[in-house]
Parts: sequence; structure tokens; C-alpha cells
Amino acid sequence: MEPPRPPLLFVGLLLLVELLLPPPTLAESNDQACLSNLRRSLTDPNSSLRSWTRANFAAPCNGFTSYLQGVTCNNGRIYKLSLAGLALGGAISPYVSNCTNLQSLDLSSNQLSGPVPPELSALLNLAVLNLSSNHLTGPIPPQLALCAYLNVIDLHANLLSGPIPDQLGLLVRLSTFDVSYNRLEGPIPVLLANRSGLAAGLPRFNASSFIGNRDLYGYPLPPMRGRGLSVFAIVGIGLGSGLLSLVLSFTAVCIWLRVTEQAAMMTNDEGKVSHLMPDY
Repeated sequence: MEPPRPPLLFVGLLLLVELLLPPPTLAESNDQACLSNLRRSLTDPNSSLRSWTRANFAAPCNGFTSYLQGVTCNNGRIYKLSLAGLALGGAISPYVSNCTNLQSLDLSSNQLSGPVPPELSALLNLAVLNLSSNHLTGPIPPQLALCAYLNVIDLHANLLSGPIPDQLGLLVRLSTFDVSYNRLEGPIPVLLANRSGLAAGLPRFNASSFIGNRDLYGYPLPPMRGRGLSVFAIVGIGLGSGLLSLVLSFTAVCIWLRVTEQAAMMTNDEGKVSHLMPDY
């Protein structure tokens, strides 16, 4: 005897629900790729990420909770990654961009090196980006301007170089901006230095956001100055001047001795001639 079949209406409703709901595996696989690749790119000398296992990557969120260190979830998706001060090394994986619901990324006060990934621009919901106090190198990606909800960009105390992208001045929600103590150069973008003229109520970032970059100039820092002489140039000029003075002094003494010697010889010759001349 065949088991009873479910009514056709019930089957139709199930199919309709499956069609309307987004496939849950897509978001989960994105977060899983984000976390697993980030873990592979990091070194963890203090075993702070021991909970970052393959089993936990498969289901990183359980509603609003997570078993992963530094991971905060919201409605089954990762919305905050906070791994500050864990002595982590390595590089920032560009696969962090797979955490498409991420709103806060804090990897500050570690030993991270390499560039700031331009792929972070795919995090369209990102509001806080704190990568300060690391050893990051290379330019600040102008693509960060695509993260329109950014409120905080903190990149201070790194080894970043090149100019500050003008595009970052277009981030109208930006309330905290700190790129101090890097190796940045060139003019400070006008829209970052003085935003008060852009719209009422927007902040203006002061000198503390930009200090510690020797080749960065423009308001609120002093204007560009002529480059002074380096220590080697000053030492070279000093040595050259001393050597020239020594040569000139030696030459003058030689000339004086030569003139004195010739004068003495002429005096002796005159005495000899007057002695030998006969009297008339």
C-alpha cells in the first residue's frame, strides 16, 4: 500500500516559499570564504584565533551569536570583525570583501604588513575601518571612496606612502579621519582639510589627523617649503670649504716663500756686482 501523498496545494506552497526565500548557502559561503582566507593570510603567535576552525567557518553565525573570536553577527551574517591587539602578523586578505554585510573592521595594533586591499571597496555597508598601528605599506586606495557609509577611517602609525586620494574628500559621512605618522606626501586634499564650506555641520579635520608625514603639506599643516640641505650635503660643503682654504693657504705660503727667495737672490747679486766693478 502506497503512503499517502501530500496535497498538491501544500507542495505548491513549499515550492513558492523556496522560490521567494534567497538561497541561505550563498551568504554563508561568502562569509565562510571571507573568514577562511583571512585566517590563512594571518600569523597568530599567541593562538588567539584557535576558535577559527574549518567547522566554525562552515556556520560562522547562529543568529546574533558566533563562536569565532572577534566575530559579531547580526541576523545570521557577520557585521563586525574586531581583532585588535592580538599580535597578528601577515597580510590583510582581499577576500575580506566577501563579508558583504560587514559594517566594522578593526585590525588595529597588530603586526600586519603589506598593502591596504583595494577590494575593501566592495564592502558597501562598511562604516568603521581601523587598520592603525600596524606595518602596512603602499598607497591609500582611492577605491575606499566607494564605501559611501564610512564614518571612520583610521590608518595612523603605519608605513603608508604616496598622496592622500582626493576621492576620500567625497565621503560626506566621514567624521573621523586619521592618517598621521605615515610616509605620505603631497598636498592635503581641500575637501578633507576644510569641509566646513561643503555643507553646514560637516567637520573639519585638524592638524592632528595629518602630522608625522614629513612630505605632506598644505592646510592645516604648513605650506610646502623648499627642501633644505641634507646632512651629507652640509658635511660635503664643509669638507670642501676646508680643503679649498687649505689649498689656498698652502699656495699663498709657497708664493710668499718664492718671492722672498727671489728678493734675497737679487740682493746678493747686486752686492757681488758692485764689488767686482773697477774704479774709474
